[in-house]
Order: sequence, then C-alpha cells, then structure tokens
Amino acid sequence: MLIWGNCLVKNEGRYLWFAVKSTIEFLDKILIWDTGSSDDTVAIIKLLQKEYPQKIEFKEIGGVDAKQFTKARQAMLDKSKCDWVFILDGDEVWWEDSMKSIIKKIKSNKELEYIVSPYYSVIGDIYHYQEELAGEYNLLGEKGHLNIRFVNKNIPDLHFEKPYGAEGFFDIEGKRIQDRDPNKAVFLDYPYLHFSNIQRSSFKKADSMVMQRNRKIRHEIGSKFTKDFKYPEVFYKEKPDLVPNPWIAMSNNYRIRAIVETPLRKLKRRIR
Repeated sequence: MLIWGNCLVKNEGRYLWFAVKSTIEFLDKILIWDTGSSDDTVAIIKLLQKEYPQKIEFKEIGGVDAKQFTKARQAMLDKSKCDWVFILDGDEVWWEDSMKSIIKKIKSNKELEYIVSPYYSVIGDIYHYQEELAGEYNLLGEKGHLNIRFVNKNIPDLHFEKPYGAEGFFDIEGKRIQDRDPNKAVFLDYPYLHFSNIQRSSFKKADSMVMQRNRKIRHEIGSKFTKDFKYPEVFYKEKPDLVPNPWIAMSNNYRIRAIVETPLRKLKRRIR
C-alpha cells in the first residue's frame, strides 16, 4: 500500500517546513512543485530535499493562473504511482497520531475511497482558532472545518476539475467523489492545524499573489487554545534559521481591528 503526498505551493515560507516535516515520515514519497515563489519557499524545499533525498521530488513549474493550477494538480496526480494520494497544502500541519490513525484505517479497509478530516482554523496567531460555526463544509453528515485530504487513487478515472478555489476530485462519470457511495468513505476525528487565515509567506518583496492573499485574511478574535493544548509535535523540534518563528502573537494593529470586526462576523454567522 503506497501513499504519496502531492504538495503544490507558492510563497508558503512560514509553514511549509512544518507541514512537510509533520507528514513525510508517514508517506512513501512526496511531490513538491513550486509555482513561482518569491519568498524563501524554494530554499526551504531544497533544505527538506537534502534531508529526504529519497522521498522528496521537487520541481519548479513557474507561475500558473486559476485554470493552470488545476492542470498542475492533475499532472501531480498522474505522476503519483501509488494506491492513495494525500493532498498537503503548505499551510497544513499534522499531529503524528492523526497521520498514524488515518493510515492505519486506510490499510485496514480496502473498500475505502476517501477520508474526511477536521481541522482547527488558526486565526490571528498560533494561539487562537476560529469557532466551528465559521466552517462551511458539509461532508458525510458533518459540518464545519472539514476537508478531504486522503483519496484512493483507484477510483475510476480519478481526476481534478474546476479552477483554483473550487477545484476538487471527480470520477469517471464527472461526479465529485463526495457524491459517490458514502458507505465507502469515513469521517475520522483526527485533526490538523490549518493556517489559511495567517500570513503564510516570508516574502522579501511584494508579490502580487501574496499581497492579494494577505488582503483576504480575516481579522477576528478567535477562541484561545487551552494552556495544556499540545500543538503538533513538529512545532517543538529544532528548525532551520531560514524558517520563521511560529510563536509570534498577533500585532496590536491586528488585534484592534479584530476586536471591531469580530462581533459583526459572529452575528452574520448566526442569522444567515
């Protein structure tokens, strides 16, 4: 049973090292393709590749638009000679137990087609997360912060469709995989941390995509992780100097704006 990672990135210098380090020991191989980073992403990938030369296949494919992004996803999928594919974004960091438990489930049930995983949507800084009511995904009867990250590659004509932001897995009939037989899928309550609402680039120059991404960051005061909360193990490991410190609290400017905007955001969620 081979499990390969597919990691398509651009300007993910802040969390990519943590994302890859938290998962690579559980994968047979991982493809990491860069789409034109202007920050330290490429340098970080090369550090990781030097540490795991047999597991990491790195490629620079240049900039892509929304449709080309999906084509790149498809190219990675086509190149993945495995039984299961694991989609890893550069802002997703996993617990060891989550990875172990999911892979154990995959290996014990040959009928499975995909796994739904929950995540903590980190917001403001690493010490806070967004309320579950903000999660809008509906999968296998669950609603909230959810995603499909592990998929059985033997689904007939498994492929990607739709442009970036709406892209997803489809089957031979053009049906989204989540619309296939729900008895061949499972929700496993083994989460990961998702940093999509945090600045993810360690950019040195103003890249237009980075600036656009930062403008979309929500300003919100989230729930605080408890004092005894254990972050993914990788955050306690020694990191290269090139990798930014993740333990930085939100700025005063962010906090002030978030205090103003949070009540309205929460109100809208409750009346929609």
